[in-house]
Amino acid sequence: MVLKIFFPQCCNRADSGLLVGRWVSGHDSAVVLAVIHYPFIPGQVKQYIQQVQAQSGVELSVLGSWSLPKDGQEGMESFLKDLSTIFPQERWLQISREFGKTGFTYEEQEDEEKVIFVHYEQRKVMLSQLHPIQVQDSESHSELRQMFGTVARSQPLFFMDKYDDGPLKSTHWQSEGREASIIVELLKQASAPLCVLLSWLLAVWTWICNVRIFTVFPLRFLASKLSTCIQLSYRTEHLRTLSSPKADSRLSSSVCRKANILVSVLVDVALGVALMWWLYRDDHIPMLADALVPAADRVAQQLEELLQWLMGAPAGLKMNRALDQVLGRFFLYHIHLWISYIHLMSPFIQGILWYGGLSACLGLTFALSLLSDMVALLTFHIYCFYVYGARLYCLKIYGLSSLWRLFRGKKWNVLRQRVDSCSYDLDQVTPYIKNIMVKKHNSCLSPHAAVPPQINPLKCGAVVQTYRTPTYSCYPRDSWAALVKKLFVGELIYPWRHKTTKSD
Repeated sequence: MVLKIFFPQCCNRADSGLLVGRWVSGHDSAVVLAVIHYPFIPGQVKQYIQQVQAQSGVELSVLGSWSLPKDGQEGMESFLKDLSTIFPQERWLQISREFGKTGFTYEEQEDEEKVIFVHYEQRKVMLSQLHPIQVQDSESHSELRQMFGTVARSQPLFFMDKYDDGPLKSTHWQSEGREASIIVELLKQASAPLCVLLSWLLAVWTWICNVRIFTVFPLRFLASKLSTCIQLSYRTEHLRTLSSPKADSRLSSSVCRKANILVSVLVDVALGVALMWWLYRDDHIPMLADALVPAADRVAQQLEELLQWLMGAPAGLKMNRALDQVLGRFFLYHIHLWISYIHLMSPFIQGILWYGGLSACLGLTFALSLLSDMVALLTFHIYCFYVYGARLYCLKIYGLSSLWRLFRGKKWNVLRQRVDSCSYDLDQVTPYIKNIMVKKHNSCLSPHAAVPPQINPLKCGAVVQTYRTPTYSCYPRDSWAALVKKLFVGELIYPWRHKTTKSD
């Protein structure tokens, strides 16, 4: 007589307990589905099996005992054997295993009884779809068909995992945590081909980016300054990290980094899709395109009013009229060019926004980078105003600082890049002051002012250096204090310059 036992591979290292499964009708075989661990209460085990049987429609029962003794459990086999009186069965399976050995030990209850163990994987049985949708128990059905049907319909038994707070603990293919669905398992199987395909696409994209035509100076300069190109390079690096070989993912730090990148990319893409859905749902793009030109006209009108006010007598101040007229007309001409450019591009604005909105499928950050570049290009004239004004202001600051050093008896040493003391005569000071007064037009200093005696005052920089609060290297270089200082002395602030770039 041959007894056939279908035993799941996930239970090979399960703790000692009870074997839960079903006897195959019409055949001398049994299907083991799970192992309920010790300790347990027999009444709770019977109640749990009845609940699963009502939900699944499978005649489940306690087939026998499973023993994998550990330290301090020497009498476990005899205890489990005595449970046959509580769970009466025609045949009680008593299977045991020892650590360090691969085979099982089966205690024969009949003479000349042979046992065949058939190991199967419950996950593959569930995903194979070889079992029919509805299986009717009948002796005419084959043994394998009944086995597949039993495993397929026993899904309520696999709902209990180690994270449940119930009194019973069991081992099965989902005991480490229930998987979301079969789609998740299919995605796991398809992850390797997707990584290969993604690596190939990234290799093609990298080859296109390295074409010689893209290394020409204007294109290379624009690619390094546009936020869209920089964000595209970041996204390419992220995808290259995700599609790296599995050999690199053995380290926990690499796995955590890949998981963080994957979650951030998924959240970014989800937010981008939500933005794209909002843009294309109720025709928001035509509304934005129609509101852009009137908004630009209002900004231009306010700038023209501000320039007209500065060209007159702002706040009652008497300005240099000739210089005010030149600068004012110069800036007004720039505004006229900008408005003409906006009106010239107005027929294409809706198409640009429509196709630019499609970039949100790559992520919200990509869409924001594209929006940042569009705003920077549309407001480039304002930065031109800043550059012209900063250059003129810087020239005045340099002239006034040179005049201040002259009155203090100092001069700038070009070779040593420092301020040195120097004694001037009245004949040397007077022509220099006259020259500065002619250049400034607004200087109120007298050309015959007496030169103070040569002194060595306390430097303001030394006082600040002594009493300032300590700073740390973790602070960014372009702090607010540095920006305010650049604005005060007239130095240019480059919006595209990074912290590590050397200044001119």
